[in-house]
Amino acid sequence: MADQDESQNGRKPMIVGGARERPEEEVNEITQMIEEAQHSSRARYIPAEDLDEHATTRMSPHVAEIVAASKVDVILQKFNRDYLYGMGRFDEYEGGLLLKWGDGYSRKHIWITVDGDNLLFQTSHERKCSKPYCIGGQHVFTPEMWRDVRQINAELAEQFQRPVQERTDD
Repeated sequence: MADQDESQNGRKPMIVGGARERPEEEVNEITQMIEEAQHSSRARYIPAEDLDEHATTRMSPHVAEIVAASKVDVILQKFNRDYLYGMGRFDEYEGGLLLKWGDGYSRKHIWITVDGDNLLFQTSHERKCSKPYCIGGQHVFTPEMWRDVRQINAELAEQFQRPVQERTDD
């Protein structure tokens, strides 16, 4: 009955559902199909000459502890598997973690850093948004916030829907 009311009001009915867990074998098959269709031979590792001078490919122990405790890495791995079909690339830096996807002009990323005990998410907007934890183009999560996996999941979902678009000078 509610669906009829919504469609009669000129609005589309809401889609109910979500991503389903995909077996690793299925993800690998889809990844291979995408690579073949794109004629891509993109390496799954970062050549040393492509690493930023600040890249360590390893988070500091304090940063790794906060990333693990917040479960941000686990959630991003699931996003990569279920939505990007394993085509995303993770880069670790001493101060954080970066998930990149896309090629050429469409490269996007979710960048997470640690400052003290706070978890910072780079946002796609440079101005302060209406969220109380938005500070200068970053969403700053205190330990009380990042210990709540629901808040982390909601933030990462928002970041995934509105990722940071890399500029061509990046």
